[in-house]
Amino acid sequence: MYGRCNGAGYGPAHRRMGHHFDHYGFGGYRRPKYNVPVNIEEKEDHYELTVYATGFDKENIKLSVVDDVLYITGTRTIDENNKPNFTKQEFPVKSFERIISLNMQVDSSGIKARQENGVLIVTLPKTAEAQRPAQEINVD
Repeated sequence: MYGRCNGAGYGPAHRRMGHHFDHYGFGGYRRPKYNVPVNIEEKEDHYELTVYATGFDKENIKLSVVDDVLYITGTRTIDENNKPNFTKQEFPVKSFERIISLNMQVDSSGIKARQENGVLIVTLPKTAEAQRPAQEINVD
């Protein structure tokens, strides 16, 4: 489901959702500038994204699905006369974008999002196919 990953946690859901393919090669990780951290948790009937978009008001966060891809963007204005003078920057201050491939595993009509304490929580209901348990195959 997710386009960029740190290489950890390659389980069945991780592969099924397309986590291991990213813009920097198989399993590679490089946080693009203007990005926020995302956790993806698999539940029985849905996936839950936790998007750490601290400082972005919910009115300035947009979610859309186009061609089985979830786009999450956020913007905010910064006072040009009072810009931060970072010595190190790990979180964006003006905008971010996350692009997450749903790989036909999510019923996009049922996606819901809420913001709690500056954290965006997105519920992605699984399709019926995605809810089926993995089939075990015995080796003779």
